[in-house]
Amino acid sequence: MSAPAAGTALFAAFNATRGTAVAARVSLADDAASRSKGLLGRDGLDAGEGLWIVPCPMIHTFFMRFPIDVLFLDKRLTVRRVLEDLKPWRLSPWVLSAHSVLELKGGVLRGSVKTGDRLEMRPA
Repeated sequence: MSAPAAGTALFAAFNATRGTAVAARVSLADDAASRSKGLLGRDGLDAGEGLWIVPCPMIHTFFMRFPIDVLFLDKRLTVRRVLEDLKPWRLSPWVLSAHSVLELKGGVLRGSVKTGDRLEMRPA
């Protein structure tokens, strides 16, 4: 079985700790080109849409046109840090325990995911 193409919607993010959906359509950015591009050039994200960047311990929102909610995840998909409504032209902190980042539409989390929650990435 070959690996799926980067940037293809492959996963649904589920908060196993709270039993709630986080995002229904999560694209994977797991190579240099897709990680570098991230959400650049987009006008926004729909509710339920996300980008999972692997590996990634920090992000920036330079040249972006919209705010995002950000979940920093360790290798076991445990949430290590939550940033809600990160505006364009900002740098996130470097989260040393993070292995990946899940970027979502700004304002969708509203406290629904907390540090310590464990996520699951399920095939979409």
